[in-house]
Amino acid sequence: MATVVGDGPPAALLIHGAWQGAWVWDALAARLRAAGTLVMAPDLPGNGIDATPPEAVSLRLYVDFLSSLLENLPVKTALIAHSGGGVIASQLAEAHADRVSGIAYLAGMMLPSGTGFRTLTDELLPGHPEAAGIGPHLIWSADRLTSTVPPDAARTIFFHDLPPEDAQRAARRLTPQPEGGRAVTATLTAERFGRLPRLYIEALHDRSIVLPAQRRMQALVPGARVVSMPTGHAPHIAAPDLVAAHLLSWLVSCRMRSTTGDPT
Repeated sequence: MATVVGDGPPAALLIHGAWQGAWVWDALAARLRAAGTLVMAPDLPGNGIDATPPEAVSLRLYVDFLSSLLENLPVKTALIAHSGGGVIASQLAEAHADRVSGIAYLAGMMLPSGTGFRTLTDELLPGHPEAAGIGPHLIWSADRLTSTVPPDAARTIFFHDLPPEDAQRAARRLTPQPEGGRAVTATLTAERFGRLPRLYIEALHDRSIVLPAQRRMQALVPGARVVSMPTGHAPHIAAPDLVAAHLLSWLVSCRMRSTTGDPT
């Protein structure tokens, strides 16, 4: 395990969402690295890149895998999570609050302890039928262990604000998602997760985690700094320069806080 030191560049661990892979971070990671940030952007196990079977995928597996990366970084590290990666980031931060400098959610699932995103969606549906998002479009395996997003639905729900060729390319790169890593709920405490600074980058035109859902999560888990982006569900792909600008200033503030011990 690396020893956490008080100096060095900001560090960030990027956590992708369901059906995705590390590739979604390529543009943003390049910009963060160019500004001097130490960046890690792994593929989560079981997302089609490795040999992890769907039945082995769970929130615990994700947290254990990411913990092994986090523990080898020499400085406190910010977690930057997109979509369903937000639940993973929250649980990882709870487990390693002493090694995490802050959490940034990009249209992410910033949920209270013990609350799943399905519960939030069910509460919103009567007044916001669009909150169903990608759910009605999913194609399930016969054993219900994995779901797949059809390319047409991916372009319409996830990538509608990208140039058509880019949207098509991104849609084709999505992989089957094990349900054991998607239908997950974090267990959090005020003493660990609750003391970390948070940034919420909301996507105003998101068709997957719709704006009412994002705003409801901000109300349920108050205290995050909020930035609005005029994008769809993937601001880090649609507007990487703007996302990088917001993140870089926040990363510096997290780094300063972690080295000075300032609780604000």
